Amino acid sequence: METAPIERHGLIGDLQTAALVAEDGSIDWFCAPRFDSPSIFAALVDDGHAGGGLCRFRPERDDFVSRQLYLPGTAILITRFMSPEGVGEVLDFMPVTGDEPAERHQIVRVMRMVRGHGRFVFECSPAFDYGRAEPDIDITESGVVFTGGGQALTLNPGRTELASQIERVNGGVRVVLDAHEGDSGGMVLTTGPSETPRTVATDEIWRLYGRTRDYWRGWVGQSRYTGRWREQVERSAVTLKLLTYAPTGAPVAAPTAGLPEFVGGERNWDYRYTWIRDGSLSVHALLGLGYRDEARAFLSWLRDRVTEGEPRIMYRIDGSTDLPELSLQHLRGYRGSKPVRIGNDANGQLQLDIYGEALDAMYRGFRSGLRPAYDGWSAFTRSIDRLCDSWDRPDDGIWESRSGRHDNTFGRLMCWVAFDRAIRIARVLGAPADLPRWTAARDAVYNQVMARGWNPAAETFTQHYETDVVDAALLYMPIVGFIAPEDPRWLSTLDAIDEHLVSDSLVYRYDPLKSPDGLAGAEGTFSMCTFWYVDALVRAGRLDEARLTFEKMLTYSNHVGLYAEEIGPTGEQLGNFPQAFSHLGLINAAIRLDRALG
Repeated sequence: METAPIERHGLIGDLQTAALVAEDGSIDWFCAPRFDSPSIFAALVDDGHAGGGLCRFRPERDDFVSRQLYLPGTAILITRFMSPEGVGEVLDFMPVTGDEPAERHQIVRVMRMVRGHGRFVFECSPAFDYGRAEPDIDITESGVVFTGGGQALTLNPGRTELASQIERVNGGVRVVLDAHEGDSGGMVLTTGPSETPRTVATDEIWRLYGRTRDYWRGWVGQSRYTGRWREQVERSAVTLKLLTYAPTGAPVAAPTAGLPEFVGGERNWDYRYTWIRDGSLSVHALLGLGYRDEARAFLSWLRDRVTEGEPRIMYRIDGSTDLPELSLQHLRGYRGSKPVRIGNDANGQLQLDIYGEALDAMYRGFRSGLRPAYDGWSAFTRSIDRLCDSWDRPDDGIWESRSGRHDNTFGRLMCWVAFDRAIRIARVLGAPADLPRWTAARDAVYNQVMARGWNPAAETFTQHYETDVVDAALLYMPIVGFIAPEDPRWLSTLDAIDEHLVSDSLVYRYDPLKSPDGLAGAEGTFSMCTFWYVDALVRAGRLDEARLTFEKMLTYSNHVGLYAEEIGPTGEQLGNFPQAFSHLGLINAAIRLDRALG
């Protein structure tokens, strides 16, 4: 059975890990105990085959129509199945685990027959360690225990009679529920140390449901956004929260690995890690909605990384940096897109822009009352002092190109941001700082970008100093205040981006044909860049275009409001899913556009 398209999935999670649930009732991706742990279900990158591991809960007959929605204000996913016999639904959720690292995690799957009657089938075939460890299956009187590869999964039935109906099939188990209107039944999947299965009472399941519902509605209720796109902003905020590892406050870029930026191609990366860039940009979105605690948690994580020494571009969610890139050749890949990669060799790249994103996040926190402590400020000042000597060098760039280093305009731009924000904080705090040196470095970066980043023949700022092509990262220039949005140089750059990178409101990062990146194949438009484009249009006073672009972009979300990294030629979602970059971009663009529209 071919896996459902990327965009036909919803996301559930417990703030330490997450699962993707397809519209056909299949859990196609799930890692435990953390986002970056080995997978238990990975059919999404095994072309729908059970060899990657999956867990289905769906009608026995195939002639059904399914619909998915979230319980409003929550991360509880409802999948509804309509067949000639009746209407049933499966509720999927993960009870929130807490702020301490946990080995044990639960996925609760509850079936309810709401009209008519029907037979539902529950199938579970875990494949531990990315499908590299075949599970041992122990069926007991009270449930099932799967073990293998140092992992374990326990099935705890939600009704006593279900345990006796469980049968072994192929590499997993199966049970059929014959349900009439008003009937319900379910399974609680528990990961962690192997345990004896037990029947979970119905009232216990509904208590878990109630606590999960109340947690999310309480959290969503803290948002101060009341603008035009409240539903979309709320869903994006919940998604960012779902992608945050609660024990450290660090968000992962996405919960998945190996999903292609172009179907059938090799651009299949592992995004289950924390990027300095993504996390820092999330601070802007979180503070814009009023979530100070989440912003404070990430800034604390960021302080710890800077205190350890020169920051890397990405980390595991616990702050470690061991990310060797491996290809899982035994997995078929999403729609044949191989190799399926885990780990990420881009971790060794030099990307100068991360200094600017980190200092800008710190500055935004500072303006919101999150004043840095002495140790944190001291670590950042040492980093800025080192940057004074090292900013003027080629780097790999924001897009993690594997074609070599260049004098990238965006990297220099964000070095300017780093110096500028550090100077501003130091002046207000009256804290120790080598302000003359920092100011000289800031001015030198500014003058260099204006002299070498600007191409007078093309009348545009360029991707790097040795080219005449544009890059969507340039859209960030007016956003960070480097250039006035009405400056003629910026307006002609925006025109160039319109001409070369915009396709019916969607924005490409760059053109791989004109800017070779060391990889074969093409890619889709980059959703984050589209939201940056909206912001740039607002600042340039092109409000009608900005609103139309934003509204068009909303039509590219999936059925429950989620975005992958990219949008394909026919509107399909591409890349890892859902992508934090895309959702924080939506939030920031919605806030900026709503304010401009009054």
